[in-house]
Amino acid sequence: MNEKYTISKQIKILAISFMLIGLAGIVYGFVSAPSNIEEAKAIVASKSHDSHHGSDHGESDHGESDHGESDHGESDHGESDHGESDHGESDHGESAHHSVDHDKHLLHQLQNKPWASIYVPALFFMLISLGVLAFYAIQRASQAGWSIVLFRVMEGITGYLLIGCISVLIILLMSGLHFNHLFIWMDPDVVAHDEIIRNKTSYLNLPFFFIRAIIYVSGWVLYRNITRRLSIEQDNSTDINIHKKLFNFSAGFLVFFLISESMMSWDWIMSIDPHWFSTLFGWYVFAGAWVSGVTTIAIITIYLKSIGYLKFVGDSHIHDLGKFMFAVSVFWAYLWFSQFMLIWYSNIPEEVTYFITRIEDYNFIFFGMVVLNLIFPLIVLMNSDFKKTHFIVILTGIVIIVGHYIDVFNMIMPSAVGDQWSIGVSEIGGFLFFLGLFILVVFREISKAPLLASGDPFAEESKGFKYYYYD
Repeated sequence: MNEKYTISKQIKILAISFMLIGLAGIVYGFVSAPSNIEEAKAIVASKSHDSHHGSDHGESDHGESDHGESDHGESDHGESDHGESDHGESDHGESAHHSVDHDKHLLHQLQNKPWASIYVPALFFMLISLGVLAFYAIQRASQAGWSIVLFRVMEGITGYLLIGCISVLIILLMSGLHFNHLFIWMDPDVVAHDEIIRNKTSYLNLPFFFIRAIIYVSGWVLYRNITRRLSIEQDNSTDINIHKKLFNFSAGFLVFFLISESMMSWDWIMSIDPHWFSTLFGWYVFAGAWVSGVTTIAIITIYLKSIGYLKFVGDSHIHDLGKFMFAVSVFWAYLWFSQFMLIWYSNIPEEVTYFITRIEDYNFIFFGMVVLNLIFPLIVLMNSDFKKTHFIVILTGIVIIVGHYIDVFNMIMPSAVGDQWSIGVSEIGGFLFFLGLFILVVFREISKAPLLASGDPFAEESKGFKYYYYD
C-alpha cells in the first residue's frame, strides 16, 4: 500500500511558533517606524550617536557644529548680513529646498523598512515555490524517469505558490494605494518630475501592472492545480492519456513560464529601481529560484527519509539533486558575473549606479552572497560522494538558501531603504513569519496525498533508480 505522510505535532508547533515570533517582529517594525521627518532625523541621529559615541567627530555629526546647525536653518550664517542679501537668500532657499527633499527622502526610506522586511521574505519563499514548479514541469515535459519518486514532495512545495503569490500581491497593492514608497514609479509626483520614468509609463502604470500580475499568478496556479489533480487521479487509473495530458500541459506551461517569469522579475523586482535595467535579469532571478527550489526539495526529502518515510528514495536520487544544486549554482554565478562584468566595464552612469550603491552600502553581504552561493557549493558538491551524504547536502542546502535569501535582500533593500538598512527585529521577524507559513503549508500539502505517484508509467523505473551507484 502506498504510504501517506502525517504532519507531526512538532512541525505544527515549530511553524506556528515561527509565525507568532515573526509576527511580533513585524508589528514592532511598523510601530517603531517614523511618522514624520523629525522622528526620522531622531532615529538617524541615534544611530550616529551609537556609532560615534564619545568622539569629537561624532559630536560634530550630531548637530553641534555650525555646519550641522545650518542644516536646520539655525546657523549664524543664516542670520548674518550676508544671509540677508538677495544672493544669500537665493542660496539659502536652494539649500533649504534641497534639505527638505533630503529629509523627505530619508523619511520614506525609514518608512519603507518594515514593508521591505516583509516583501523580501514574501518574495523569496514565493520564488522557491515557483522554482520548484518550473523544475516539476521540466521533469514532466522531459519524461524523466529518475524523479518520479520526488513528485509528491515537489507538489507539496508548489502548494505554497497561491498563498505566496497572494502575500506578494497584497504588498504590491499596498504600494499602489500609497501605503509605502517601495515602488517610486507608483507616485504621480515622482513621475511628473522624472523624465526617465515618465517615458516608461506605457508599461509602468498601475492598471497594466496589476493586469499582468493577475495573468502571471493565474497561469502558474492553474497549471499547478491541474497537474496536481491529474497526478492524484493517475494513482487509481491505468489510463495512459493522463500521462499524455501531463506531458502536454507541462510542455505548454514552460513556454508561458519563460515569458511570465521574466516579466514578473521586471515588474516585481527590477521596477523597484525604475532607472536601471538588465536584459539578463529574468534569467538571473530564475536561476536563483531554481537552485533554491531544488535545494528545498533535497532538504525536505532527506528530512522525510530521516523519520521513516520515502523508503523508495535512494542515494542516487539525492545524488542527482546534489548535481542540480551544484550545476545551477554555477549557472547562477555565470549570470551574476556576466551581468556585473558587462555593466561595470561599460561604466554607463544609468546602469553602473546599481552596483556602486550595493558595493558602497552593502559591500559585505553583496560579495558575501557570492561566496555562499558559488564558492561553498562549488568546493563541497564537486565531490561525488558528498552529493550522497545527507548531512553534507543539508549543510550545503542551508548555506545556499541563506545565500539566495541575501541575494533577494540585495535586489530589494538598496532601492527601498538605501543606506538605512539593517538586519534587526523586523527583518528577522519577517523571515521567521514566512518561513513558518511556508513550512506549515508545504507539509500539510504533502500529507494530503500518497507519497509515491504510483500511477505514473515510470514509477517502477524511478524506484529502481536507487540501485544505480556512481564511482
